[in-house]
Order: sequence, then C-alpha cells, then structure tokens
Amino acid sequence: QVQLVESGGGLVQPGGSLTLSCAPSGIIFSLYHMAWYRQAPGKQRELVAKITKFDTTSYADSVKGRFTISRDNAENTVYLQMNSLKLEDTAVYYCNAEHWISGTNYWGQGTQVIVSS
Repeated sequence: QVQLVESGGGLVQPGGSLTLSCAPSGIIFSLYHMAWYRQAPGKQRELVAKITKFDTTSYADSVKGRFTISRDNAENTVYLQMNSLKLEDTAVYYCNAEHWISGTNYWGQGTQVIVSS
C-alpha cells in the first residue's frame, strides 16, 4: 500500500519560513519524480515545484527564488523549503509522486499552510 505522508505545515507570519516534508512508503522512491502542489480555497490545484529522479528542479513563477525543493533518496524524503512567505502562499500543500516511466501517480493527504499576520 502506497502512502505519502506530509508534515511541516502550520501558521506563519508574512516573511517567515516553513519546511514541508513528504515521506512516501510502498514505492521505490528513487524511481519517482516528486512534486509539491497546492490548492487555495476556491482555486484549482497548481504545481509549485518538482524534482525529477535526476534531481532536475522546476518551480512555478510565483515561488521562484523563495521556495526550494530537494530530495534525499537515502531517507526517502522530499522537502519544500519555503522562505519569504506571502499571504497568497496560504493553501493546502500536497505531495505527489510520479513514476518516471509509467507515469503512475500517488498523492498525499495534504498539509495546511496559513500565512497570516
């Protein structure tokens, strides 16, 4: 059974930082591209950042220079370091795993990030 367990969400003031973690189980982590998506109230889910199995990274324009995605294949964990948080970063953040050949997708349950003063 595949599970993606996210952690690290919470309440933070504008300009603050948070680090999200996602630790998948039931998959061979190194064979998966990993990504973080987010969904704000009333909006569609959007891709925030992606790191391929080859460690290539890409980011949404709205988070470039502020967020950093990384992975630790030894720990089977993907991280999202979020700095200089803005009110508009408030959303539920979801971890996604995509098999690099088959494209099979798995999702986490989401972790809430609230940026508020």
